[in-house]
Amino acid sequence: MISATLSSQPSNNNAAAPQMELRRGLAALAPELFGRALRMARSPHLAEDLVQDTVERAIRFESHYQPGTNLRAWVYQILFSVFVTRCRRNRRERNAMEVLSTDPCAWTAPDAMGEMAGLSPSMLRALDTLPKAFRDAVLLVDLEEMAYKDAAKKLGVPVGTVMSRLHRGRKMLAETIRGGASGGVDFAEAA
Repeated sequence: MISATLSSQPSNNNAAAPQMELRRGLAALAPELFGRALRMARSPHLAEDLVQDTVERAIRFESHYQPGTNLRAWVYQILFSVFVTRCRRNRRERNAMEVLSTDPCAWTAPDAMGEMAGLSPSMLRALDTLPKAFRDAVLLVDLEEMAYKDAAKKLGVPVGTVMSRLHRGRKMLAETIRGGASGGVDFAEAA
């Protein structure tokens, strides 16, 4: 399959030489790629799939390859990227299946703040002591596990502001929980 993909002729004669050079290089690297993929995936079937996806991606993005540069390094980087992407996808699927195996209706439940019910009363009191701007950032990002970008959109502030408020809010929360070295935290000064 790889050799059939690699031997297809490009339509433009001006670009034919670099494309053919790239494709010949990919064909020559295929056994080496398979060995590397086999070491990463530890399965011949998965390694074959990794190599196939790597070659496909290399051909799809052949316009990004600069002739005369290190083809092996470029293709190995693509192989690694494909491998990492597959690992992440598999982890997400495993996590989703784990949740669904414990609660088959989990995907129908709203993403409410169920974690808030599990917080101790002292943690809830500590959260309540934070100024609203900092508390909102901590609640959205840490408890609701919202991305910075989404939290920024919801709060109507830039992403950097969310990151700053989150950092400062976490710091104030930690001081409140510890009781503060000097008997408390002056939130008016921190804001």
